[in-house]
Amino acid sequence: MNQKPVLVIMAAGMGSRYGGLKQIDPVDAWGNKIIDFSIYDAVKAGFETVIFIIKKSIEKEFKEHIGNRLSKYVKVQYVYQELDRLPEGYKVPEGRVKPWGTGHAILCCKDVIDGPFAVINADDYYGRSAFETIYNQLTKTADDDLYHYAMIGYELYNTLTENGHVARGVCTTDEKGRLLDIHERTRIEKHGEIAEYTEDDGRSWSELGRETIVSMNLWGFTSSILTELSNRFTAFLEKEGQENPLKCEYFLPFVVDALLKEGKAEVTVLRSPDRWYGVTYKEDKAAVVEAIKELKKSGLYPETLWEDR
Repeated sequence: MNQKPVLVIMAAGMGSRYGGLKQIDPVDAWGNKIIDFSIYDAVKAGFETVIFIIKKSIEKEFKEHIGNRLSKYVKVQYVYQELDRLPEGYKVPEGRVKPWGTGHAILCCKDVIDGPFAVINADDYYGRSAFETIYNQLTKTADDDLYHYAMIGYELYNTLTENGHVARGVCTTDEKGRLLDIHERTRIEKHGEIAEYTEDDGRSWSELGRETIVSMNLWGFTSSILTELSNRFTAFLEKEGQENPLKCEYFLPFVVDALLKEGKAEVTVLRSPDRWYGVTYKEDKAAVVEAIKELKKSGLYPETLWEDR
């Protein structure tokens, strides 16, 4: 196993709001996807190994459009997130089709990672500086009496879509930039010039200020997080799995937040000035395509990306 930081990409989601396997949808004239730009930036930053978390049902299509091609530029491994990857004695609740969440996705990597790693979503554009920052952080930190993790924090207003609501982990930090609290807001919308969230299906709304920092699931971890995810998953299934068996999710930020509150972990929030781009809804694609054009014009990327490396 490689002790250099590796990059884990969560790509098991089918993108139900977008209406298809959005991870393979091109965003430029050369057929490059958002994931191409993320991996290009990651390789530039120093990452040499990428672990894709996918489902068996998309394996053939994913490898054909992404994995086989990118394996020419970076070492590629696969981990499979399936509903039945559960602790011994547990079974999938009848009628459940929803994945178990981001915490379960990372837990599926337990047998292939034993060193530092970064985590990203397959369908988010994070920006060059984010990968450089997280890679450098991972190469210089290690656990001692605390787990030492990191997170790239984005300004909320740099991560919103004009086309619907988004879910974001809203962060609170101390004066030294350490994470104090992360609260998953599952419905944030842009209303005119302000962003607001609701927790009661839109009956009431609360404003989020422009200084709000959010997580976009770009994390840096030591392998200790895998042990914690494993140890806490059974308790999650016992409680949440009984109360909401068809829809409960084992969110990665929930586990991080619990470790913070227990005094077991310290998370350094590394702020990114970059704008996030993603395709949450079909209508978002045009804005991403235009943004990629401008980034190429600025010289950040070559026109054909991989071919010009």
